[in-house]
Amino acid sequence: TQTYSKMEATEESIKDMSGNSPGILHIATHGFYLPFDTKKTKDNSNDKNFSSIEDPMFRSGLILAGGNLKWKENIDVPGRDDGILTAYEISQLDLSKTELVVLSACETGLGDIQGSEGVYGLQRGFKSAGVKNMIITLWQIPDKESSEFMSMFYTKWLKDKKDISA
Repeated sequence: TQTYSKMEATEESIKDMSGNSPGILHIATHGFYLPFDTKKTKDNSNDKNFSSIEDPMFRSGLILAGGNLKWKENIDVPGRDDGILTAYEISQLDLSKTELVVLSACETGLGDIQGSEGVYGLQRGFKSAGVKNMIITLWQIPDKESSEFMSMFYTKWLKDKKDISA
C-alpha cells in the first residue's frame, strides 16, 4: 500500500502510475463536472475557461494538490502540473493493471451523454485507461458516511471474498 496525502497527492503522482498501476486505486479528493456553457467566454476565471470548453473530457476531473491555485487564482506553479487531472488526461494513461478505482469525491459519475456513446466524463477516462471496475457517485457525498461505507465495502470484498458487484 502506498499513500499520498496533502501536498504529496499530486497530479504527477497519478500520472507516474501509468504502465505500472496498482490493483486498487482509491482517490479521496474533490471531483468536478461542468456542463458546457456557450455563453461564457474565456477570461482569467478558470471556471469560465473550463465550462466554455466544448470537449466534455476537459470539463470533468479531479482536483489534487496545488489544484486550487489554478482553479481559483489561475496561478501556475513552475515545473509542476496544475493539479487539475481531467478525464482526458486520465484517458491517456495506462492503468490496465488496476482492477478497481474508487473515486471518493462528489459527482464523479457525471458527464455529457453523447448519443448512444454513453457518458463522457471521469468514468470514460478511467475505462479508456484500462481500469476494470469503478465506484463513483452521481451526487454529493458526506465524508463520515463515505468512510464508513468504504470500510464495510473493503471488508466484504477483500476479507470476506465477495466480488466487487456484490
